[in-house]
Amino acid sequence: MPHLSKVINATSVKALPDLRAAQEISQVEESVYRFINEQRNEIKQILSGEDSRLLVIIGPCSIHDLEAAMEYASRLAKVQNQYQNSLKIVMRTYFEKPRTRNGWKGYIVDPDLNGEFDFEQGLSRSRALLKSVLQLGIPTATEFLDTNIAPYIADLVCWGAIGARTTESQPHRQLASALDCPVGFKNGTDGNTAIAIDAIHAARDSHLFIVPGTHGSPTAVQTRGNQHCHIILRGGLAPNYSSPHVRSSAYHLEHAKLSPRLVVDCSHGNSGKIAKNQLNVVKSISDQLIAGEENIAGVMCESFLEGGSQKLGRQPLTYGRSITDECLNWQDTIQFLDTLAEAVEYCHQARYPKTEIA
Repeated sequence: MPHLSKVINATSVKALPDLRAAQEISQVEESVYRFINEQRNEIKQILSGEDSRLLVIIGPCSIHDLEAAMEYASRLAKVQNQYQNSLKIVMRTYFEKPRTRNGWKGYIVDPDLNGEFDFEQGLSRSRALLKSVLQLGIPTATEFLDTNIAPYIADLVCWGAIGARTTESQPHRQLASALDCPVGFKNGTDGNTAIAIDAIHAARDSHLFIVPGTHGSPTAVQTRGNQHCHIILRGGLAPNYSSPHVRSSAYHLEHAKLSPRLVVDCSHGNSGKIAKNQLNVVKSISDQLIAGEENIAGVMCESFLEGGSQKLGRQPLTYGRSITDECLNWQDTIQFLDTLAEAVEYCHQARYPKTEIA
């Protein structure tokens, strides 16, 4: 593609896979797509307040080992039934990683963890993992980082996030407008929630969006607009999960004529990126729910088989431990879920007390 040399300074050039072919190779059954639509609708009902359960987006900070990710998904599948009346559990299946400066860019572009970008392999393996998680009966969640990559996996995602670094990005707002799944916009890295409110308004509108087409030709589409976007409080220069922060954000959402229902991220700025601090955050959220807070629709948590994190290097990697942000271990994950479930069950009993029959 010599014509690209006139506009792109590149060390290598490779054509993107055909979008239709990528979907066909995955061989996703219609039953899986029906499950995805059901899960999206249930999440939408929780966000609107029609479903009184709490949305819980939980899982590894990022996917780097498919075997460990599937073991984690299998464990979620085994425990989700005990929480089904109080919590809607959705697994984090994050394949892209935003970097403040540099570092591993994520599984979908660097699946072999060696800096040799192989998007075709990363895409194939990522779609296979999403399909396998969904077949276990676990809904999927991801952060949409690269708007060019998003269409290759969006059909297998039940809930999506736009990160703190990209909430103010117009292409990401246009992407959210095009997606059928609910999308959460994180507040800015400094804690600014106004940009997330602006993003919700923008994503509700119709836009022109460019997606990969067939036979190498991009396609321009006019989006319908996404009516199921919401704020994610993820902290910033200071945490923002406390009751005053939640109430203030709900007030500003209502003032902007939007739903006050929101999601709280227990990690990132709210935990100081210390995994164990997520247990303190979830205790505060549970206390708020018990005290009558009705605007917290969901929470996010970074959790894996083993706690903490590790760096890529020459040493063998510890199985089931994050290579990006710190995560809770499995035992702490169960404590996290128990804390939330008890709070939601308390709220249900307070709202719908059982009457004794004389």
